[in-house]
Amino acid sequence: MMEWALVILFGAAVLLFILSFSKKDSIKMDQQLEQLASNLGNEMNVLQEKIRNIEIDAEITVHEAGVLAMSSEERILLREVLDLHKRGYSFESIALKTKQPENEIERLLSPYIKNKNERRNVANDI
Repeated sequence: MMEWALVILFGAAVLLFILSFSKKDSIKMDQQLEQLASNLGNEMNVLQEKIRNIEIDAEITVHEAGVLAMSSEERILLREVLDLHKRGYSFESIALKTKQPENEIERLLSPYIKNKNERRNVANDI
């Protein structure tokens, strides 16, 4: 009977000894997970700050360019016109597709074409 008690106690001691190692691994893993979560949180904060800065810069650029004064319909039209122009459509084709007068298409595209021609001139001067 005493022998069985010793065997049971010895078995329990071995079991507790093994569990103590797995508990240390679990604590290490918990610490690593906490550190990972902390790092991810810090990176998220940095990214959110960068996004806020980009949004502010975009708002300043838009305000300086005077695009805020445009209505949403005008912006949609401008996007469509610019898209068609970049895809190689002529002013006449763009006017037909958008059902706008050709001089309106020229007016909308003039700031973008001027910038493009200026860049070419600068490149040619070099």
